[in-house]
Amino acid sequence: RHNIREFLQIISQLKKANPSLKFSSDFIIGYPGESEKDFLSTVNLMREIEFINSYSFVFSARPGTPAAKLKPVDKEISKSRLEKFQKISEEIKINYRKKLINKEIEVLFENKIKNSNKIFGRDKYMNAVVVDGSSELIGKEKKVLVEDFNSNTLFGKINNFNSEAIL
Repeated sequence: RHNIREFLQIISQLKKANPSLKFSSDFIIGYPGESEKDFLSTVNLMREIEFINSYSFVFSARPGTPAAKLKPVDKEISKSRLEKFQKISEEIKINYRKKLINKEIEVLFENKIKNSNKIFGRDKYMNAVVVDGSSELIGKEKKVLVEDFNSNTLFGKINNFNSEAIL
């Protein structure tokens, strides 16, 4: 029972308390009754918050739920909206990741990638990160210099340079 204005006020307060905060969210596109205006409001929210990761799906009625009894949005309209939404989402994610190139991030390593000398981890924003490494890194947190990215993963190298040693 919240509205967008209240949501944006909360986001603003959170970012004021911690400017490095980033947000991810799930979006249902084509929920019964969604108008073009509703959809555009969702797109504007996506742009304003700049969700670094988002997961979006066309509404799918579940039998026995109240929403299953509602009049659905035309499937072609829903599909078109989803494609537009995901394109905008991807642009936001790419712009965010571009800013990480040549930046250092903290990564907690989770597992070795099969049949390779690569190891997988996540940064504090749950972004997937892959670097050259061995199983010895699993469970450890290391600084990684981001060198590249694709739509789902950041790629880098472990930064062994200890900047505190200079101080």
